[in-house]
Amino acid sequence: MDKMIVKSGKQLFGEVTVSGAKNAALPILFSTLLADGKHFLKNVPRLKDIDSTLELLKSLGCEYEWIDSNSLTITVHKPKSLEAHYDLVRKMRASFLCLGPLLAKYGEAVVSLPGGCAIGARPINLHLDAMKGLGAEITLEEGYAKAKINGRLKGSTFLFETSTVGGTENILMAASLAEGETIIENAAKEPEVVDLANYLIAMGAKITGHGTSIIKVQGVEYLKPSEHSIMADRIEAGTLLIAGAITGGEVIVKGCSYSNYESLILKMQESGFKIDFSHSEPIVKVYPAKSWKGVDITTAPHPLFPTDLQAQFMSLMAVAEGTSVITETVFENRFMHVQELVRLGADITPKSRVAVVRGKVNGLTAAPVMATDLRASACLVLAGLVAEGETVVSRIYHLDRGYENLEGKLQTLGAQIKRAP
Repeated sequence: MDKMIVKSGKQLFGEVTVSGAKNAALPILFSTLLADGKHFLKNVPRLKDIDSTLELLKSLGCEYEWIDSNSLTITVHKPKSLEAHYDLVRKMRASFLCLGPLLAKYGEAVVSLPGGCAIGARPINLHLDAMKGLGAEITLEEGYAKAKINGRLKGSTFLFETSTVGGTENILMAASLAEGETIIENAAKEPEVVDLANYLIAMGAKITGHGTSIIKVQGVEYLKPSEHSIMADRIEAGTLLIAGAITGGEVIVKGCSYSNYESLILKMQESGFKIDFSHSEPIVKVYPAKSWKGVDITTAPHPLFPTDLQAQFMSLMAVAEGTSVITETVFENRFMHVQELVRLGADITPKSRVAVVRGKVNGLTAAPVMATDLRASACLVLAGLVAEGETVVSRIYHLDRGYENLEGKLQTLGAQIKRAP
């Protein structure tokens, strides 16, 4: 099992380009099930979750071929089986996104209940309720969701009681082939939802309002394969920006529009960092800072502070001047990285969904730590960049689920970091 070895003492300098977004690529990959034929996708990150998705698509009769390092074709055929098996779905929660496309295209689906990072309850009832709202009959049997319809799904108005990215994506895909108009209220506004909608539109779907809380979908009888370039990963962009900031370095992050992670940039500016960004180009630059102050954040759906950057921001606050309060409203169990940061000398007191971080401007001290989930692994790598000595981060396989060659990108900026068995 790989480990990451991180040595402190280096300020990061230079330019780095962000990879494609995992959280956009996964639903778009599943959306190909809606249209038989050959799809062409570019800027696809090479990640374990991508591999798991392609394996699941292959089990459903699809063929794929990597054209170059980040471009591939997916050829979709009618599957012999409409079952997404537990052995494949358990690897990540996003696998459940095959439900909507299979149900809309073929009238039935059998999908295992999902797995993924253990960061708290992420109930699928919102997905199931959305499918039922379009006329599906669904039962839960022996760990599987079994869904079927008579004829086509029927468009309707569906209100999510809680904004959900995955739920919005599932009903958005299903509604594209439903009969009549579907109105999705309290829809997720995340950029990744917009990217999915853009590809569905490229395939021939009729969608308006994506990026707002009300999305309207006029169902069509069929979709055609198209081509699309996956949006840049705003979470990776934020992680790299924090990496430059926490080391007192000067880093330019290229490829991701500042508007996609503006909430982080505003909080970093409030903390005392000078940050430049361009309205015409996807470039953000952080300048060196000798010190910065603690600021409070509360995670929430886009466009507010993303939960996927909470752990990384906590590392930054762990070496700030003063105290910050970090409130996690999205997942109830997303402070598992706290005890590992404490092992590095951080002064953090967690309680339920709130953590009080008392910054230690004299820095942290290296120690062996263990990653508990995807974003926690990135958080510990960032802390290792400023923890005196050599920090060893184990269970780094979590990192490979969502970051494409993060250590290589940090190395190009001057970080002393390497992977070891």
